[in-house]
Amino acid sequence: MAVTMREMLEAGVHFGHQTRFWNPKMAPFIFGHRNKIHIINLEKSLPMFQEAAKFVRQLTAKRGTILMVGTKRQAREIVAEEAKRAGVHYVDQRWLGGMLTNFKTVKTSIKRLKDMKV
Repeated sequence: MAVTMREMLEAGVHFGHQTRFWNPKMAPFIFGHRNKIHIINLEKSLPMFQEAAKFVRQLTAKRGTILMVGTKRQAREIVAEEAKRAGVHYVDQRWLGGMLTNFKTVKTSIKRLKDMKV
């Protein structure tokens, strides 16, 4: 399934963060701003999206692990629904620092919490 720039536009993919919250490294990907919101350059986003989709297809073909993340209020429900439908892991609440880079410690904390519940 190929995604078009029009579909990305209709989905609101071009809306970025507020202009006061930005990383200067993103400058090459920002088209402009409107009402204090950055507008993302879809001409640069579309090829990167296609590359990411190809990577996900290859990863799933090899039975790799996928983690869907969507912690914004607007994304939580759809992320959870689609992740469940696809049978993949997901995070739809606050991202905890170290969940990927320090999972050993996070796992210990989760175990401790589970033990406290019992």
